[in-house]
Amino acid sequence: MSVDAAAAREQRAWYWYDWANSAFTTSVVTLFLGPYLTALAKAGADSQGMVHILGIPVAAQAVWPYAVSASVFLQVFALPVFGAIADYGRNKREMLTALTVGGSAATIAMFLLTGSSYIAGVLLFLAANFCYGAAIVVYNSFLPEIAAPEDRDRVSSRGWAFGYLGGGLLLALNLLLYTNADRIGLGSGLAVRLSLASAGVWWLLFSVFPLRTLRNRGPAKSPPPGQHYITVAVKQLWHTLRGVRRYPQTLLFLAAYLVYNDAIQTVFTMAVQFGSEELKLSLSTLTSAVLLVQFVALGGALGFNRVAAAIGNKHAVMVALVVWCLTLVAIYFLVYTAAGFYIAASAIGVVMGGSQALSRSIFSLLIPRGQEAEYFSVYEISDKGTSWLGPLFFGLALQVTGSFRVAILSLILFFAVGLILLSRVDVEAGSAAVRPE
Repeated sequence: MSVDAAAAREQRAWYWYDWANSAFTTSVVTLFLGPYLTALAKAGADSQGMVHILGIPVAAQAVWPYAVSASVFLQVFALPVFGAIADYGRNKREMLTALTVGGSAATIAMFLLTGSSYIAGVLLFLAANFCYGAAIVVYNSFLPEIAAPEDRDRVSSRGWAFGYLGGGLLLALNLLLYTNADRIGLGSGLAVRLSLASAGVWWLLFSVFPLRTLRNRGPAKSPPPGQHYITVAVKQLWHTLRGVRRYPQTLLFLAAYLVYNDAIQTVFTMAVQFGSEELKLSLSTLTSAVLLVQFVALGGALGFNRVAAAIGNKHAVMVALVVWCLTLVAIYFLVYTAAGFYIAASAIGVVMGGSQALSRSIFSLLIPRGQEAEYFSVYEISDKGTSWLGPLFFGLALQVTGSFRVAILSLILFFAVGLILLSRVDVEAGSAAVRPE
């Protein structure tokens, strides 16, 4: 097999991992777990609609956004250490395998959630989402290794497109199951639990090809005598964080991304709750809307790659952020029916695929060689369903105002700040700064 053919095979394997894990974001994070966990919390709530977690009163309908926020808050501290371990040990494939098995097992165990077991649901979500986030750190760090700089927009966009297709396909199957649950004698609750577990099975099954194909690069390093990998990794991470000041454009882009993508993920993860609680839409309607987003986003990821070729990847992302702001305003003032929800979902799908695929590609150009996983561990703090400030902001706005519309509209602040920061990033200068002389 020639070098080019080997590289192409590895890129295809990389796409397949996005196909595998995207089922977790679509069927679990985006659709089924939010409403289901809210229902479990309501079943265990007191007469005022409150549950008590560690003695703290929490509105039952706010359990899900707080769970998302808590999950990512944990990742803020742990994922950079994972990234440093991956870069130091050069055992990325083995780490990706362990995280995939752990995350998919926790997802499959969600089948057991019944009655008022919202605490167990939160704990399983924390475990699954942590493994998912850490796996994406390692997965993303392969991008600079398997694609040359001039190919990364294309490879990143195809990876996102493959992910949207895979996640959308399983979601379509779950929609078919859910809408026919009563007719075939399953019941809606069992159908939801089967859909949650199916995401874990899908994640595990379709990860086999990438886990067998992706290659570790560089020799693995053994820690010095008397020290552990974690100790060495923490020291390496601290050294990296101190040295990142040498790359101001990398820092500026990362700040912009962490702000605007936090809002993207919050909209995506809370949209179903908005449709369910505010618009009173059925779960089948919500499922079909999320399914619509997946397939529209597939086209958006590929279409924005062409926009980037015409006006540059940074300006293409800026266009997408402006559309995001307009969409939130439209949701606040205009979306009151299922038809409006579908239209908003279509707009979100177009810009979501493009903004995320191109953002990953831009960031890969701003990373020093040999430190890919460390830098992507920080990037992953706000990637693919793992935002924390946005859900916290959303949850507080919801609890204070009682309005889902105000909570959604409040996220426009994140997009605006992210857009301003992104406009000041010089991608060309930043890329030159991280290249070895």
